[in-house]
Amino acid sequence: MSHTVTSSDSGSAVFRTTLHLPGARSGKVRDTFTLPGDPGAARGDPARLDRMLMVASDRISAFDVVLPCAMPGKGVLLTRIASFWLKWIEGQGICRTHLLSTDPAGVPGSAFGAGTTTRGELAGRMTIGRLCRVVPIECVVRGYLEGSGWKDYQKTGEVCGVRLPKGLRQCERLPEPIFTPATKAVEGHDENISFERAAAETGAELMGWLRDKSLEIYNKAAAYALGRGIIIADTKFEFGLPLGEDGEPVGGEPILIDEALTPDSSRFWPADKYEPGRSQASFDKQFVREYLEGLVSRGIWDKTAPGPDLPASVIEGTLARYREAIGKLAG
Repeated sequence: MSHTVTSSDSGSAVFRTTLHLPGARSGKVRDTFTLPGDPGAARGDPARLDRMLMVASDRISAFDVVLPCAMPGKGVLLTRIASFWLKWIEGQGICRTHLLSTDPAGVPGSAFGAGTTTRGELAGRMTIGRLCRVVPIECVVRGYLEGSGWKDYQKTGEVCGVRLPKGLRQCERLPEPIFTPATKAVEGHDENISFERAAAETGAELMGWLRDKSLEIYNKAAAYALGRGIIIADTKFEFGLPLGEDGEPVGGEPILIDEALTPDSSRFWPADKYEPGRSQASFDKQFVREYLEGLVSRGIWDKTAPGPDLPASVIEGTLARYREAIGKLAG
């Protein structure tokens, strides 16, 4: 059953989604289901294919721990910016994406009933996408030196096996963006790995395509964002192979899936306040991380579940940053 909280963004907060649909899975933030295809549709009609329903909840995670409090309206904001970017990426001719619709009318009435999430609660926070076999690699692109990359660089002078020039400062812009893949962990922390290890897991040709496409998306999106006053310091993408009627990949190039270039999956910094050599002001959930790091430094929390509740000031401060970034990027 969905957990409801008053919200100025969406009227209510959805902490968890319940629907009468198969394939229910719950991630850190998103709940996904399968929308069965219509076996009565003509062969070759896309309506015959199963699709995916993805619902962006108002959960928030940090350090791979889902916090117990809702952030009302966050899922609506994430869906708005993700759908903007997915349409923009396709419009730029970079690659295909999984996005088919964001209309709740596409969810059959049989999905709803007593105790389920309502169609109204899905409005603004759901995506219907192509069903894919997920490539089990997080495609991370870094344009600036921060986070785990900064920590690795301080220890080794490298980030995921990529040797960088000496003397770089925290949050320094890199000579050119780098591709630093990571494993996709079902539970716990994703692990940064080398390109060679990722290629050994997926195949060199596929990994080369994912690297080149991830860098192309990042470079074009970062230029677009910078023109609107936002630095995209780093981000991560996921790709999948579209499935046919038999449940097997249909062949061809992978497509971009899940979310893209949101404050949950990227570091967004205000360009007019950027100064290397220190941590940056941000439009993303770094605001939450910094609050939690304060709890860790005081011995109140140890970055394991269950996570702590967030005070109202941190919730509202995070949502305000998300709204400002989305306003600048997507209007």
